[in-house]
Formats: sequence, C-alpha cells, structure tokens
Amino acid sequence: MTSPLTYAAAGVSIDAGDELVERIKPLARRTLGPGVLSGIGGFGALFEVPKGYREPVLVTGTDGVGTKLKLAFALGKHDTIGQDLVAMSVNDILVQGAKPLFFLDYFACGRLDVEVAATVVGGVALGCEIAGCALIGGETAEMPDMYPPGEYDLAGFAVGVVEKDRIIDGASIGRGDTVLGLASSGPHSNGYSLVRRVIEGAGADLRDDFLGRPLGHVLLEPTRIYVRPVLAVLQKLRIKGLAHITGGGLLENVPRILPEHLKAVIRRGSWARPAIFDWLQRHGRVEDAEMHRVFNCGIGMVVVVATADAQRVRQEFESLGERCWEIGIIADRAPGTPGCDVL
Repeated sequence: MTSPLTYAAAGVSIDAGDELVERIKPLARRTLGPGVLSGIGGFGALFEVPKGYREPVLVTGTDGVGTKLKLAFALGKHDTIGQDLVAMSVNDILVQGAKPLFFLDYFACGRLDVEVAATVVGGVALGCEIAGCALIGGETAEMPDMYPPGEYDLAGFAVGVVEKDRIIDGASIGRGDTVLGLASSGPHSNGYSLVRRVIEGAGADLRDDFLGRPLGHVLLEPTRIYVRPVLAVLQKLRIKGLAHITGGGLLENVPRILPEHLKAVIRRGSWARPAIFDWLQRHGRVEDAEMHRVFNCGIGMVVVVATADAQRVRQEFESLGERCWEIGIIADRAPGTPGCDVL
C-alpha cells in the first residue's frame, strides 16, 4: 500500500452526502408546519404533540415501495417513487382516523448519485405536502457492494395522531352496512413482482404505447394519497371502517377491519377498473381470484358506512375530487369461510 486509505477510496463520499443534505433542506422546508421544533440536519428531529387533543393517541406506520423500484431503474424515472413511499405509510395510519404529523425516509445505495437521490427525495417532499405532514428527517446510506450500480432501496416511517375516542377500528360495523370504494391510480405499490413477470412473458417494452402514454409511465403512476379527503369527510360524517388496499388486495385487506362474524360481499363490475388491470390480467392469464388477492383492481381505499349515510358520504368524497362507488355490502360470515367475496 503506497498511500493511506480514505473513506472515499473505499467507495463512500462524505462530500456527496453533505451536498445531498443541502439539496434536500429546501425541499423539506416546504413541508414544515406547526409542531416542528427542529428538522433536517440534527441528530434527531423534534416535533411537539399538537395542542387541543384531550387524549391524543400516536399512530405509526412504516413501509417501502417493493419492486416497483425496478421499473424506475429501467426507465431512469425517479420523480414519482418518493410519493409512493409516503402514500404507503400515511394511508395505512389514516385508516384508524389518524392525521399524519411527520415522515422520515431512508435511502440506501451502493454509490450515491446526488441528482437521483435529490429527485427521489423531491417526490417524498411532494407526497408529504399532499398528505399535509412534515418531512423532518431521514437517512442516506451509501454502502459499496451492497447494491448493483444504479440501484437503491427506500423505506419510510410516518407518525400521526388521533383522539382516543375517535379511533376507527371497525368494531361498530354491522350486517347490512354499505361498502364504498375510492378510486386508485393504478396498481399503486403492490404486485410489481407479478407485473414484471407479465411484462417479461408478454415480450412488452416499458416504452410501448399504452393508450397514449408509455406503458412504464402508466405503471409508475404514483399511489394516491387519501389523507385530505378522508379527514375532511370524517369532520362531517361517520365512517365505521377504512381499509387501505395494499398487498393482499381486496380479498385480504377488507377482512382486517371486520368483526369475525361478518364479511364483505363486493360486486365485481360496480366500479370502473383501470385498463392497466385488464392488460395485466389478459397478458398474464391471471385468474380473477388472483387479481383480487394481489392487486387493488382500481379500489385504493375501502370505506364502510351505515347504509343511511352512504349516499351523503359518497357525495362528499365526489365533491372533494375523489371517484367513489358503492361496491358492496356487509353480510353474515359463517365460521371457516372467507371474510371477503368478490362476486
């Protein structure tokens, strides 16, 4: 060895990391609001529990975006994947009635490309703005030899708050209640290992035209964030249960919010299924049950309400720009039978 080793020679650039932090700071600053006492740059971010709650309960959620990242790598398109990351966590805590307060992200790579990382975090910041929460911290890890060149991984963590007596847990759901569905923007961030196999089997290219857009761009359409419309409706009307339709699709996510003696009976064809799901099912020869177990199939959030409230709740969502359909009903469930039927 003729010269001393350095961290940079080992593959980690402290200078690049510092540059990224400086690029991120103004992005994060746009998301800050009341409660943030300190943000990016310190060892830990500080957030004050909001005033005005009698019995505040903190709700947490963490997630990633799975192999949807592979499509972003293939297309070199990194501006939307950060919104997916935020959506997966904030939509999860939303189903218990929680307002997201703040978000942290984790970006890991083999070699830090500041431009790519800043683009990804720009998407995270946009997602936080849409959700009305603060991006107050995160971590960038440059780990040589851990990831193939040009690839990275993402994880995120959200914290929200809900009044204890307003937690939505599905306990009040009863036989005869109405099931509403809020439109998704596509597959969101689930099922992409199957999506990629379908593309490969079909011999398709991500740049192929799909109804006027590149196929890859349609599949990278970011996950919808339902925070603002759902919280707005909760201010006016009663919602008995909410289910974020992620991995497990309709068949496995809806039963998670139902009492054991009840099931959801969902009417296939009662909503407008996006064309991308028809394409995936046709080219992958995917059976109906598998579609409903893997994908959201066009319903990103399920809302259970009393039948007497269903029309008004639906109208409220539509007035806020959400597409909302009446897609089913709550019925009795026999022991040992599924908690959701799509008929």
